[in-house]
Amino acid sequence: MIDAGSRWQLTGSLGRALAVGGVGLALALAIGRPALVVVVAPLVVAGALGLVHKPTHEPMVYASLAHLQLHEGQGTRSRLQATGTEDVEHVARVASPQPYIAVHPHEGALGHLLRPGEGVAPLEISPRRWGRRLVGAEKVALTSAWAGYRWGPTPLVGREMSVLPTLTHFRAGGEAPQPIGLIGAHRSRRDGDGTEFSSIRAFHPGDRLRRINWRVSLKEGSLHVESTRAEEDAAVLLIVDALADYGMSGGVESTDSSLDVTVRAAAALADQYVGGGDRVSLRVLSPGGEYVGYGTGTRHLRRILILLSNVRPGVPRDVAIDQIDFRTTAGTVVVVISPMLSEPLATATVRLARRGLPVIVIDPLPAGTIPSVHPDVDDEVADLAWRMRLLDRSHLLARLASSGCPVVPWNGPRTLEEILRRLARRGQVPRVGGGAG
Repeated sequence: MIDAGSRWQLTGSLGRALAVGGVGLALALAIGRPALVVVVAPLVVAGALGLVHKPTHEPMVYASLAHLQLHEGQGTRSRLQATGTEDVEHVARVASPQPYIAVHPHEGALGHLLRPGEGVAPLEISPRRWGRRLVGAEKVALTSAWAGYRWGPTPLVGREMSVLPTLTHFRAGGEAPQPIGLIGAHRSRRDGDGTEFSSIRAFHPGDRLRRINWRVSLKEGSLHVESTRAEEDAAVLLIVDALADYGMSGGVESTDSSLDVTVRAAAALADQYVGGGDRVSLRVLSPGGEYVGYGTGTRHLRRILILLSNVRPGVPRDVAIDQIDFRTTAGTVVVVISPMLSEPLATATVRLARRGLPVIVIDPLPAGTIPSVHPDVDDEVADLAWRMRLLDRSHLLARLASSGCPVVPWNGPRTLEEILRRLARRGQVPRVGGGAG
């Protein structure tokens, strides 16, 4: 972002002042009209002062950003650093307009008188949508005293900023449907070696003698032991549908597209479960095939958010959706965030549910969404095609519901609470079925 190629040049105002002043003085002498001297005298004086203050130092300017990674809606400042500004009186900055980047002042133009010992006023920048955003691209012009000479305007190259999805910190009160551990916030429902009490049952061959509860054994007349819960952590798999983006995005605190809701919902759920100590994995269905394995902790959450900020919509090129190995294990809670406008994805979701896994589908499609249409396509034809797709979608959602996959619209981090409670109660009912593959 450093520039050294610009040079001081005569300004148009100084040239006009000298030209008009010289012509006025010549006419005053030629026609003998002293009044003309009075008229052009201010221009002559201003031009003379501009020439007297001709710059002798070549400045160097560069801009620096206070932050290169923010959440959408947060703000930072672009500060202009300059050297060799002994001859500079005024600084002008104009930020290049960029999609989903808000600046202050609103127009992105900033003028500032440079006084000795003072810095240049910063530009305030706020990214309004997740993703990779170019920020800090602008043009800078310096002006000498009396506006006699100008340096620039010269462009400064911006820098790419990683804009993470916004987070709403929330901790769920409902248990995971089939949690398998104690390391996270959700208790295990599987008996095994551990420290948390589960139940008292009759003695079986192989039980440890130290588990015998003598008080109950004497009362019942037969040996009884205390069983405990296994000390393993629960696992949550987030499947993000980035096959397409429906609707128009206006950035944070404005209209949302389906992919906006999808990415922000995935970020909120990851924060919710990672914050509770559970293992979380993320699989994105997109051309990049982004994947983050199971993990916990703030560093793992940061990896998930960075991956979500790099999502680009599109269909995977190297593998069919219904053939993807989602790497699930028994007890994994699967959350599919998708508008379910893809038949293969609905098939893959049903297959996960039939493995005995608790599967929840979150619908991120905003109400009244109208996809963008090519200008050459007739509006009536496009409207009919979209209504047919919504009809197919309703059949897919009904198919999912009949397969035991509850479908709920995204309504903030509390969306899954009641669904998780129902699935947890259902998970306590004995049933015949195989484990996950």
